Amino acid sequence: MRKQLTAWLSIGSTYTYLTALRLEQVIARHEVDILVKPISIRSIMKEMDNSPFPPSKPEKVRYMWRDIKRRAAGYGLPAPKVPAPYPITHFDRANLFGVVMVYQGKYIEYLRETYSLWFLNGHEAGSTENLIHCCNRLKLDYDTMLAAVDSPEVKQIYENNTKEARQFGIFGVPSFSINGEIFLGMTGWKMRSCSSLNTAA
Repeated sequence: MRKQLTAWLSIGSTYTYLTALRLEQVIARHEVDILVKPISIRSIMKEMDNSPFPPSKPEKVRYMWRDIKRRAAGYGLPAPKVPAPYPITHFDRANLFGVVMVYQGKYIEYLRETYSLWFLNGHEAGSTENLIHCCNRLKLDYDTMLAAVDSPEVKQIYENNTKEARQFGIFGVPSFSINGEIFLGMTGWKMRSCSSLNTAA
């Protein structure tokens, strides 16, 4: 029986680049099903008065980019062109597209494509160029997707996901939950024996 985990993801997080380009392979290797919940980690962090890499702390920001590049090399990922545009301008639009992609069954592919264009080509996630590229790659009509993103139903799902994440104790992304336990990043849940997992929280 395949196991399931919940992924709390928010496009706009820089470290999610390291997950975006590996998630498909990791899921296949561990034979798990994934339930994706796009959230606004920006609003959660604002409520916590926690801005992890503010422009007012350039040393911390420089370290972040160095660390991401170093980790990408360690994982055998394409070297990101850093610094990439950050923070992204159209944060909510990028994640509302993510909500629609979940229902299209294409979120993981969208995550990979939007981060690749952002970190490798400098077209930030949520921008028109980035979203059109993603739709073309995933064989989706951009105008139809844009109309869906603007619907009250999609915005409500996004809001509900964020509320659920807040109540569950999510404080950063990418986060994964299994059996009521939260793991920040993929390393935590990968370290658990997948054969011992039951149903994800």
